[in-house]
Amino acid sequence: MEETSLRKRREDEKSIQSNEPKSTNLQKEVGLVSGICIIVGTIIGSGIFISPKSVLSNTEAVGPCLIIWATCGVLATLGALCFAELGTMITKSGGEYPYLMEAFGPIPAYLFSWTSLFVIKPTSFAIICLSFSEYVSAPFYSGCKPPELVVKCLAAAAILLITTVNALSVRLGSYVQNLFTAAKLVIVAIIIISGLVLLAQGNTKNFENSFEGSKLTVGAISLAFYNGLWAYDGWNQLNYITEELKNPFRNLPLAIVIGIPLVTGCYILMNVSYFTVMTTTELLQSQAVAVTFGDRVLYPASWVVPLFVAFSTIGAANGTCFTAGRLVYVAGREGHMLKLLSYISVKRLTPAPAIIFYGIIAIIYIIPGNINSLVNYFSFTAWFFYGLTVLGLIVMRFTRKDLERPIKVPIVIPILVTLVSIFLVLAPIISEPAMEYLYCVIFILSGLLFYFPFVHYKSGWAQKISNPVTMYLQMLMEVVPPEDDPK
Repeated sequence: MEETSLRKRREDEKSIQSNEPKSTNLQKEVGLVSGICIIVGTIIGSGIFISPKSVLSNTEAVGPCLIIWATCGVLATLGALCFAELGTMITKSGGEYPYLMEAFGPIPAYLFSWTSLFVIKPTSFAIICLSFSEYVSAPFYSGCKPPELVVKCLAAAAILLITTVNALSVRLGSYVQNLFTAAKLVIVAIIIISGLVLLAQGNTKNFENSFEGSKLTVGAISLAFYNGLWAYDGWNQLNYITEELKNPFRNLPLAIVIGIPLVTGCYILMNVSYFTVMTTTELLQSQAVAVTFGDRVLYPASWVVPLFVAFSTIGAANGTCFTAGRLVYVAGREGHMLKLLSYISVKRLTPAPAIIFYGIIAIIYIIPGNINSLVNYFSFTAWFFYGLTVLGLIVMRFTRKDLERPIKVPIVIPILVTLVSIFLVLAPIISEPAMEYLYCVIFILSGLLFYFPFVHYKSGWAQKISNPVTMYLQMLMEVVPPEDDPK
């Protein structure tokens, strides 16, 4: 058979780096530094350059705004610690998927993979690439908004480029991630250092009476958290590549403990820097806070800000693509998605079919969507499953006591994260009901229409259709099932 011949040919090939052949499995090539870069690079993307205005508009004062940013960092760290226990207890790639499978069974796990594949991951990828294209195109349309067609074409081109890089090589994807993480830290450092210098020079007027004028409500707080947490999203990304992480018992928690507090400190200091040169009114009127900051502080070298913001967003998009492709890969391996999506490239040893499929869905999203609508869809669905996954950790403390736990967080932490997740999901619905939340729920549940005939019962007619297609694409793309593919 073609599958056997492809596997045999791959087994006969020798690795360039060594005399030993590599098996057709995901390779452990991501170390601690790359892991930290994936966390920092994925979190620091478009959010810190977009969310400050939205967080401030809901808090209406400098003091509550900074508290929200710090609290979001604490919440992201607590959530990541819960995921560290899950990731070292269940050492499978795919993030929330294998944890939901172990805690609640196949249906919640399938609904998560269904929703992530078609909503959470591609919308996040699309949002970041749209943000990238807006910053790249802005200098060419000074004084006016770039045409929507130009923005979307640039976003599609970015998706194609990032997808291609990650489908070609795990190592190349890691190198690209490390490079752009370094580049984005440059602009973060420039903004922070400039702000601290201005602060030392006595520019503290905007911090006086910093709680004056705030009119906080439950709805406003929840919306402020939504926008702040969007900037922190990516805190769980390392769990998607556990199988490719060197020494995950050590490197996973270390990367979390180092990476997320580093990001939190950067975000707070960046907001402080913004407020050293802009009043709350000026910041709310700014079209792009980082660009306004650069124009006032770095002129005539202010052009470096949009350039390095573009580097920041493309790095975040690369990290998202690198990790999300593994979710599709694991879901396909478990039989919850098209089997071809679990196949490994014979030449590249990457989950190329999963990454390519993920990129196609992201491109479809940018055609009708815009950043604001996509953020709403993303936030609601993401925090629903974050809360459900952490709830699974609590459940498994009682149902799966036999599982080894190299890391075990105090039970109060997952309980707190679960309660906050419930608040984040329900508060926006109660304070500002919108049909898009209902659409999200309907779409999540609609996955059951495909689960029972295609996954649970595995209808014969469905297999007759999918098998020839899978065989043809397998030959065309030169991919084979992983050697540890469960039967």
